[in-house]
Amino acid sequence: MSEKWKIDFNSDVGEGLENEALLFPYLSSCSVACGGHAGDMNTMKHIVRLAKQFDVKVGAHPSYPDRANFGRKTVSIPSKLLIESIEEQIRNLKIILEEEHMELHHIKAHGALYNDIAKDTILSRVFLKAIKSYKKTSYVYVPYASAIACEALTSGFTIQYEAFGDRNYNKDLSLVPRNLPHALIEKPIDVMKHIMRMHQDHKVKTIEGDFVEISADTYCIHGDTPTVLEILMYLSKRFSKK
Repeated sequence: MSEKWKIDFNSDVGEGLENEALLFPYLSSCSVACGGHAGDMNTMKHIVRLAKQFDVKVGAHPSYPDRANFGRKTVSIPSKLLIESIEEQIRNLKIILEEEHMELHHIKAHGALYNDIAKDTILSRVFLKAIKSYKKTSYVYVPYASAIACEALTSGFTIQYEAFGDRNYNKDLSLVPRNLPHALIEKPIDVMKHIMRMHQDHKVKTIEGDFVEISADTYCIHGDTPTVLEILMYLSKRFSKK
């Protein structure tokens, strides 16, 4: 490839790893933990200032209010309480962004909430109700061909499809659970091939070996993937920040 393709790479940050200063030179956008599964006002302020320094767009990363399980387990919670929690999480990040004269670029659910709204239409409507005040100003990062994508478009939200460069997919476009073998893709060259196929051919090779249609506007490389820095440095040789 003679010319670098411009791609939006994002990562979930503010989750206690404190590696953001290393990652941000290679990212276009980031999703900041805002208290539901990790993070607090101090960590958010630190991340937002770093993002400003490196010209990285900032999004909110709300989750089920479940710090004990890092937001990775489905929580049975009344819709009203979930809406209130999501509203508070995003509002706290928005306060900091306004102090730094920055915009809330996007909203992306975290962990189990992300997976649940991808397949549950009713829950996706609850999530969209919680973020309705940002409908005209912020993108919603959503998986391709998901319930939340369909509901968001129907409700007048502006979405960006997200795919995962460091995770393997099942045939139904759900991610292979982290507790199963081969859930993560850790070799930089394998991540690059994975992304190239999705970006160029609009196909993803599933864990079963099938090729399934997919589309993406932004690609996530998780901040807690052990080789995340090596992956991003390798990708920077083939792609430039969008």
